[in-house]
Amino acid sequence: MDAEHVMMLREVLAATGWLERTGEFGRALRVSARTPGGLLLVGTPAGEPWHLAAHLDDESSLNALPGLSPTLVRWSPPPDAPAHLAVGLDRIEAAGRGETLLVVAEDEAPVPLLERVDDARRVGATILALDGGDRELQGLAHEALTVPAADPLVTFDGAQHLVSAAAGQEPARPRRGLRDRLARLLDAVTGPVIDG
Repeated sequence: MDAEHVMMLREVLAATGWLERTGEFGRALRVSARTPGGLLLVGTPAGEPWHLAAHLDDESSLNALPGLSPTLVRWSPPPDAPAHLAVGLDRIEAAGRGETLLVVAEDEAPVPLLERVDDARRVGATILALDGGDRELQGLAHEALTVPAADPLVTFDGAQHLVSAAAGQEPARPRRGLRDRLARLLDAVTGPVIDG
């Protein structure tokens, strides 16, 4: 899906709440994935998230956000795979504090994956889940975005596009009113007020 298609999808979804939900999830991903090489992306044995990996890598390059370039974790990488495609599930076992594990599971996540996700969470990794309604996976995640299969507006693939685009966007800065600007100016000139 190119930028034009994403823009058309955004226009259609503007009043549905999907843009807000995918935007919040994308921002959570952007905030948690700050360390280059620290974003681990894993799917299920039946669905490796190649497409999302490619889009996140593009967003990383286009927006100078090296933390968004994911490490694709695979269930059974072939022994002759290039290094970037040879990362197996043992990488999740090595995950730690400061790293982010994004689990993409349209169907229920298998028990071996849930166990590894739980272990990664216990040692301090941030867990994000993009799922189709898996309550166990949602229970392990710090942030989860559920895309119900019955939703007529957004497909699971479409949600991945929206999330990757949102992760690459610079957050909007809050508008400062006159009072806020004057208070900051006074603090700069006189120093902050300290109650004693």
